[in-house]
Amino acid sequence: MVPMLEQRIEQHFIDSADLKYQSAQTLSKPIAAAVQAVLACVTSGGKVLACGNGGSAADAQHFAAEFVGRFERERPELGAIALTTDSSILTAIANDYDFGQIFSRQVRALGSPGDVLLAITTSGNSANVLAAVAAAHARDMVVVGLTGRGGGQMQQALRDTDVHICVPHQRTARIQEVHILALHCLCDAVDALLLGERESAL
Repeated sequence: MVPMLEQRIEQHFIDSADLKYQSAQTLSKPIAAAVQAVLACVTSGGKVLACGNGGSAADAQHFAAEFVGRFERERPELGAIALTTDSSILTAIANDYDFGQIFSRQVRALGSPGDVLLAITTSGNSANVLAAVAAAHARDMVVVGLTGRGGGQMQQALRDTDVHICVPHQRTARIQEVHILALHCLCDAVDALLLGERESAL
């Protein structure tokens, strides 16, 4: 029983590592484009608004924490807000309007031209995230979409000036594992461009 369980656990590590290795070349270009979009935003005084549901909500909060706090080295604070954290706003909008508007109303309230929306949905089909994308476009914001499973409806929702980081996999857990790696790459690259390279990071 125990060896079979250990084998199952090991397989998760192998599958995750395989996907990351296979995705490296495919995703490096869109992640680099996302870095440039986010860097242009924060160096001109803008902010990143991040949203997603479930595990993607946790990823949005993780990203905001590393931007406002720090990633791996000291630097000035960078503007980021997770739209998933204020329970009063979320429940008020869901109750008074519709759950599909919990992010889009916040984007319209808080977003400004030149800001970036980090829109995370493993399927690419989350209605409230897609509504946030439309709201961001109405505010002249750039959207960085993180998806999987071929991109879903996010593919059609994004503009040519947006960035799509689509993990080539069907399984939610694997997609989320690559999403967090992509966000770490984004944080690291922004730091490198703001502060310069450091040999110990390589």
